[in-house]
Amino acid sequence: MEHIIQLHIEKLPEGVYLATSDDVQGLVAQGRTIQETIEIARDVAKRLIEAQSDENTPPLPPACEAFDYPLVVAT
Repeated sequence: MEHIIQLHIEKLPEGVYLATSDDVQGLVAQGRTIQETIEIARDVAKRLIEAQSDENTPPLPPACEAFDYPLVVAT
């Protein structure tokens, strides 16, 4: 099952990116690039969701058929 999780990504003064999410408690990911940070966040989110499915936490809603996606284009 797929889920859409909102990530908050910010560039730290050290030059790395940090991703957190209000949708998945405990999700924190750090990478050298935005893409690397997103990939790490995806892996962390998957593991956290799997771990939380064993507990009595409310499940995340499944992904919808249509959704908005912010596309970043460098010029």
